[in-house]
Amino acid sequence: MTELNEEHQAAQPTPQWPEVRADDIGDPSVEAIVAALDGLKALPVAEHEAVYGQLHDALLEALNEDAPSGNGGS
Repeated sequence: MTELNEEHQAAQPTPQWPEVRADDIGDPSVEAIVAALDGLKALPVAEHEAVYGQLHDALLEALNEDAPSGNGGS
């Protein structure tokens, strides 16, 4: 079996992190939930799944809440 040494390792591409601004979202409850992504790139990749799982659950809960205005939240 051949193993790569440091001299022959391919460089890993740097991910392009999307820039999300609060004014792009427009819903304060969703903005608060999505704010958890601000520190994601500082976390080890092994911890990303937990963050995404919590984000999914929080967004699902917000989606299932009654819209206070009665017009679909817009």
